Formats: sequence, structure tokens, C-alpha cells
Amino acid sequence: MGNLLLRLECPSCKRAWSPREPVGHCVACSRTLRAIYDMEAAKNRLSVHLWDSRPPGLWRFEELLPLEDPSQKVSLGEVETPLLRVAGNGPDRGFLLKLDGVLPTGSFKARGMAMAVSRARELGLRKVAVPSAGNAGVALAAYARRAGLEATIFLPRDSPGMARTQIQLYGARLEEVAGHIGDAARACREYAAQTGAFDLSTLREPYRAQGKKTMGLEIFWQTRGSTGPDVIIYPTGGGTGILGLAWAFEELRSLGWIDRLPRLYAAQSEGCGPVVEALERHRTRVSPVPEPRTLASGLRVPSPFSSEDILAAIRLTQGGGVCVSDEEMVKEVRSLARRAGVWASWEVGAALAGRRKLLETGAIEPGETVLVYGTGAGWLNDPTPTSTGRSDF
Repeated sequence: MGNLLLRLECPSCKRAWSPREPVGHCVACSRTLRAIYDMEAAKNRLSVHLWDSRPPGLWRFEELLPLEDPSQKVSLGEVETPLLRVAGNGPDRGFLLKLDGVLPTGSFKARGMAMAVSRARELGLRKVAVPSAGNAGVALAAYARRAGLEATIFLPRDSPGMARTQIQLYGARLEEVAGHIGDAARACREYAAQTGAFDLSTLREPYRAQGKKTMGLEIFWQTRGSTGPDVIIYPTGGGTGILGLAWAFEELRSLGWIDRLPRLYAAQSEGCGPVVEALERHRTRVSPVPEPRTLASGLRVPSPFSSEDILAAIRLTQGGGVCVSDEEMVKEVRSLARRAGVWASWEVGAALAGRRKLLETGAIEPGETVLVYGTGAGWLNDPTPTSTGRSDF
């Protein structure tokens, strides 16, 4: 049936851009651009039964996705990821766990890069680049190879070795940078300016977040017929997932398919929690973390771009944030493996530990349905170090 994309729009100045030209972000406002769809036409054309007739996976939601020419789709066989129920103990009633670790490159980054690379090819781009803490770089390397695009990934030197191995295996150009993801981002922007490569940095282009929107659409799809989750706890680094989830549920409410938005909670590290700090201090944007430190490389983002939109999305849903220690992350990853047979990434451990804290503080009430978003698989982790140099996991 084709998509219903009308335009790209800055949430601040409301300037509009055509989606038929390569566009980054609103330079004047330093904000990410949101894809605006014809929701009136969607009400007339869409039905749950229509989506039900299509193969499972993120591409079934094509009307609310930005790809215009289906022949330009770049896919590695993305699946509808499992939604498991993890049993609780005593007053803990357990929770739902969404498992994006089964996606082609092992993490939710596959959703965003499948969409961004598809749009890049559709718009005639040949060279793309991204700064990454690991998983986004792996996803871009894989999808760019599939699309026949030239990819360059800028990676902090202390990123997980598994990411470095995979990026090189896919044949992408790897540039290692001293410092953190912010330093890698600056190097990527300089490279893009010098070479003409298109910068796919988090929220500095509009389509990765649209790919992440499929997380919310899929949660709705899998829980239809019930009230759906009351709370979603999301491990938050760059923040595209928070925006994608919020946009998905807003669009579903506009269609009249849901009547409320689940509360979104950002789970971050005590060593790098700029979003949580901004929420607690009632700020409209984050303050950069000078020395970000955490075992979870995906959470080591000291200053997310377009943080105003991330914070606004959380507040729109009446959600919040929670910080946890690295020790709590490791404990929860180990517990989940032995309790439910699931090996998750350290970032997922942050969301699991965050759930426990939110229960203890009363932010989550007894009887509420909680969904923990499992953004990545455990095999992406670097092992936890010990004095013997071996993993203590």
C-alpha cells in the first residue's frame, strides 16, 4: 500500500523538509527531525487485520515507516522478537522481557540501521559513517555491506573487542579514537565534512529513530487484546529508543488503537546518567558527564544529542529515570540467565536493576504490568574483569 510519510519536521521551529532529499538534523535548533505521517489517511487505510496478513517482522508496519520504494529495502531477515514472561517471587509478580538480542546483529541497533541504510540507498547515498560504542557500528557495517554502501565506523578504543572483530569481519573501515563516544562523534563529523560521507550519528539523521519506532509498534502488536504494559524500562544511552517508543505509542493513540501511553523509564549507569540527572533536576536538556564510566559501553554516552526531545518524550508519558551501579547490572544479568535461561547484555542488566529499584521506591505499583526492554544479547559483552584476568561471570 505504500507509506504515508508527508514531511520531516523540527519539533522546535517547525520548519519542514522534504523526505525525498538527504537530510540530517535541524542545524538552527540542534534538534532531531521527526517524520510526520498522514494520520487521517492512516485511520481510513489501516487496520490490525491488514498488518496481521503480512509476514512478521518490522517491515509489516510499512505505512508508518519512511521507506517509499519497497525494492530499496535492505534486510538481513529481521524477525518479530520474542516477548517472554519472567516469573517473580513473592510480592514480585514478574515482568515481560522483550528480546531484541535475536535480531541479525545481536541488538536493537539492527532496527535503526535497517531503516537508515534502506533510506540512504533509496536516496542515492554511497558513503555512510557513524560513531559508535560498539553495537551501532556492528549493525551499520552489516547492513551497509548488504546494501553495497561504503561504511566507516568511529569507535572509542576501549569499546568491546567483539564489536571491533565484527566490524572488521564485515569489511567496514574502522577508525579507533582515544576517549569516549563524544570524541568519536567529533571525529566522525570531521570525516563526513571532508569526504562527503553521510553522517548517521544517533539522532543527527531522522531515520534510525523511525526504525526504533518498530519496537513500540511490535509491543502493541504482541500485546493486542490486553491492556498492554503500564511501564516500559529502557536502557538509555543515545536515546533513540526512548523517542522511537514514544512516537510509536503516540501514533497508535492517534489511530484510536490505544487510549493511554505506557510510562517510559530511562535506565542509566551511576557512572553516566545525564538523562536521569536532568529529569531529577527538572531540566529541559542534559548537562554533559565529564568522565563517563560504566561497564555497559552502550550507556557510556555523556551528552545525548537532541536531549530536549528525549526528556520531553519521557515526561509526555509521565515516566522517569533510574540509575544503577555496574555491580547491580552484572548481578541482574547473572540472575536472569539462571532464572529464565536468557543471556543478556550489560545494558539490559541496567534495566533489570532499574526495575528492582523502581519497585522498591513505589514508582511501580503492585499489579502493574512491567516490560523490560532487552536491547542486546549477552555474547556482545566484554567479560567482567577479575584480578586473575579471567571473566568472573
